[in-house]
Amino acid sequence: MIPKYLVDIKLDELPVIEKDVIVIGAGIAGLFTALRASDRHSVLMITKKSLLDSNTRYAQGGIAAVISEDDSPAYHREDTLIAGAGLCSEDAVNVLVHEGPEGVNQLIEMGTQFDLENGEFALTKEGAHSQRRILHANGDATGYEIVRALSEKALSKPGIEVWDDHFVIDLVTNDGECVGALVQKPDGSRLLVRGKATILCSGGAGQLYRYTTNPEVATGDGIAMAYRAGAFIQDVEFVQFHPTSLCYPGAPRFLISEAVRGEGAVLRNTRGERFMERYHHQLELAPRDVVARAIISEMEATKSTFVYLDVTHESPDMVKHRFPNIYEFCLRYGLDLTTDWIPVAPAAHYMMGGVKTDLDGETNIKRLFACGEVSSTGVHGANRLASNSLSEAVVFGKRIVEAIDKLAEHAEIQPIIESSVPRSSVPIQAVVERRLKLQKIMVRYAGLQRDAKGLEKGLEELRRQLPIFQAMLTKREEFEFANMLTCALLTAESALQREESRGAHYREDFPERNDQAWRKHTVMHRVYGRTEERLTNV
Repeated sequence: MIPKYLVDIKLDELPVIEKDVIVIGAGIAGLFTALRASDRHSVLMITKKSLLDSNTRYAQGGIAAVISEDDSPAYHREDTLIAGAGLCSEDAVNVLVHEGPEGVNQLIEMGTQFDLENGEFALTKEGAHSQRRILHANGDATGYEIVRALSEKALSKPGIEVWDDHFVIDLVTNDGECVGALVQKPDGSRLLVRGKATILCSGGAGQLYRYTTNPEVATGDGIAMAYRAGAFIQDVEFVQFHPTSLCYPGAPRFLISEAVRGEGAVLRNTRGERFMERYHHQLELAPRDVVARAIISEMEATKSTFVYLDVTHESPDMVKHRFPNIYEFCLRYGLDLTTDWIPVAPAAHYMMGGVKTDLDGETNIKRLFACGEVSSTGVHGANRLASNSLSEAVVFGKRIVEAIDKLAEHAEIQPIIESSVPRSSVPIQAVVERRLKLQKIMVRYAGLQRDAKGLEKGLEELRRQLPIFQAMLTKREEFEFANMLTCALLTAESALQREESRGAHYREDFPERNDQAWRKHTVMHRVYGRTEERLTNV
């Protein structure tokens, strides 16, 4: 069994820092929530690298919200529910589609500059959206623009203190309440940060897979530490693979935004054939899981490691103007988006599940909240609709702060972390090798296509790494590996349990969706094990 804490330490021997609100992580969720909370509370933001290192920074497509007069919350709701494949919480989706436009306005008030055309927002369309409702910035650099604006504002706010290069090892709980976090400083020393509320904004777990669009920091820390603390972890079998990441020798798995297909790009196999009509009536704009599996099928049929994305029939001026960053990045590797077919393949992109929350972003542990990709609000169901993630972060970030405003002060209780497992002083060898092996196991056995035999084999190999929890961990990369192993086990176990195919979860041995048996959430708990929660809405 995974222990409650990664390290053994007596908290009464540590320095203590008091803050009203502790925000763990950066990105749009952490920055937006910290800014909103700082109006009335003292806020500490803790990031393991810097404010600019997050998945948000790499978000190209944009943020989805009902802005156009031709659009409506009802349309946005329907698109989200269809993409979510029967597992969305209708209440959570209603919150998102009705409160999303206000969230966009707040981002603008905080300094975000979205692209305009003739004085109006330049709205685009992405896969599985029925309307043009995606706001973007600098063409294809929406995430970077949001992080730029919010981080500048956060650094200028006297109510926000930022700790870069600090690692949160564990959440500290007492009698069912989160009272703060155990933090390791850059010099290796540790301290306890106590707060009235703690908000996980630590992003996803893309680094579980060898090929991912996520940055190095996306190691599932928030999900793992919440699991150890006793939070419910929901639906982590649903990992979204982005269909089109650059797949070219010497180049990283750079995201080629869905918006490129939204503006007319088509997919071709290595024989030059356009193939999406064989898989879905929405062609290249089908839901991401459908497009990703179609690409894998074509790769297998043509014995290739990629397919092509072709936007050469569109105006070169439009391509360069709309996708300046993608154009320039590809050019660095000798690929011209306006004249060349771009080799692409699926890569791990987004985790739909995460730490289970209510509509105010609070977990089953009092005073512990989760926002953004680390959370499972119920918005995304089994397959996230493109560009809903940034909207979710601002909508639920605002709700979290409103809930914190109403919190009473917690009692002054000093909990003690007691030794829960015998720790070995044997140094951990080659964490880098272990990490790579874990990533390969996940790609092979718990990737886009799964079956019972493979998942059982993957779990067997992952469990061989469990002795890590009995070792004396001291370095960031060791903590990260322990967190990745926790998330990998949860993902593989949840995927093995769900004997159907739905959304981003595809079982070759159970290829059909089964609403009668499986229209329910998979919920994991450190002590109670696996439970299920059937959806009441139809």
